[in-house]
Amino acid sequence: QVQLVESGGGLVQAGGSLRLACAASGRTFSSYAMGWFRRAPGKEREFVGAISRSGFRINYPDSVKGRFTISRDNAKNTGYLRMNSLKPEDTAVYFCATRYASVDSYYTNANDYNSWGQGTQVTVSS
Repeated sequence: QVQLVESGGGLVQAGGSLRLACAASGRTFSSYAMGWFRRAPGKEREFVGAISRSGFRINYPDSVKGRFTISRDNAKNTGYLRMNSLKPEDTAVYFCATRYASVDSYYTNANDYNSWGQGTQVTVSS
């Protein structure tokens, strides 16, 4: 199983940017698809992006499309979530997740993932 550690969260003003990182260890990262999710207070967990094991296939929900960019560096065993034009409603704990992928696909359902990081808090002030 892959161990994941997120970093890069913090407090930012509306309109600002942050880049989250997800460091993976324990398995061959390039064999794993990765996703990012978030959970805001009082709300259900929300999908914010997914990337295939190669990095060539990516998917975003409409709520972040055009503002968030997911990427990965398999040589560094690290995935990234670049967040631009942040809004107060983006405030949440952000989680990265992985799952073994036999094909180069992305996965948008949290139930498809079996390894999760501890989360990193992102707070956007108005």
